[in-house]
Amino acid sequence: MEEFNFYPDKPELKEKQTNGGFSATVLSIVIFIITFLLFFSEELSFLLNILAVLIIHELGHFLAMKFFKYRNVKMLFVPLMGAFVQGDKDEYSQKETMIVVGAGPFPGVLFGIVFLFLSVQFHERWMVDLGLMFLLLNLLNLLPIEPLDGGQLFKSFIKGNYELLLLAFSFISSMILILGGLYLNNWILVIFGFFMGFRVRAMQKNYLIHKELKKRNIPFITSYKNLSNKNYIQIKEVLMEQSAALNKIKEMMPNEELDPILAEQVNGVLISPMQYDASIFVKIIFLFLWIISLSLIIVLPFLLLTNTLWADYFDWYINEISFK
Repeated sequence: MEEFNFYPDKPELKEKQTNGGFSATVLSIVIFIITFLLFFSEELSFLLNILAVLIIHELGHFLAMKFFKYRNVKMLFVPLMGAFVQGDKDEYSQKETMIVVGAGPFPGVLFGIVFLFLSVQFHERWMVDLGLMFLLLNLLNLLPIEPLDGGQLFKSFIKGNYELLLLAFSFISSMILILGGLYLNNWILVIFGFFMGFRVRAMQKNYLIHKELKKRNIPFITSYKNLSNKNYIQIKEVLMEQSAALNKIKEMMPNEELDPILAEQVNGVLISPMQYDASIFVKIIFLFLWIISLSLIIVLPFLLLTNTLWADYFDWYINEISFK
């Protein structure tokens, strides 16, 4: 008794096109540069430093994703916000996820330390600037706040589907960014926090849908490719029950136009399976790197100020800046 005798085939999910990935990256960098210069036209050296840090950071994620055969891998820059790399898989590996997440900030922290120590030898201001930028952006990125790499790393350590915990974690993260931005008078952080708030709202909707699916014993931890026709119909029914907007769209559109929209909506509800294959040794290594990196936020300024060589050098550095 085969399933297709009772349930119609689910609609095909349109595969995202990877063509133009490089051109999209270049275009986003150009827009990033133009936008930055519109607001900070005299900070060219700062722009070059931040571009170098972002490119190397995101290149780590990009190469790791490519190595682990992620699909549709793209690197994009967001004006005045930063950059990100996106890609997808039908099933994720915990170990691979840790490597992909860590491939951005951990090498960035190392670059920062190297540039700072080289700056002592060569007394080059640009090395100090670049080293501090590498450390600042990558260490902040390791804070356990969604959607920073630290938040993603935190999620990778969690085994199982703890949506309520992740929802609370994301909400707290958005509030920290908003309040921190207000305290520092940094409107970019505030705006970023509000964007995260919208994401939290979307997570809450999915949480409620998943709660209903669990109640009806409908599986949703799977890829769209492996989703059965029966389960597709069941999930679609739950979505139609909980979304007035989808019902309005259904009344206005013919089935051939509605099907791709419903396929995307159902796919958005699914949780990609995670293979929890990271050994205790791998977890200890990443936890050690994470803790050591975050400790630099406290330890490094103390070392710079108490070490005679560093203190003398930074006195020279500050004097240099004052004469610029």
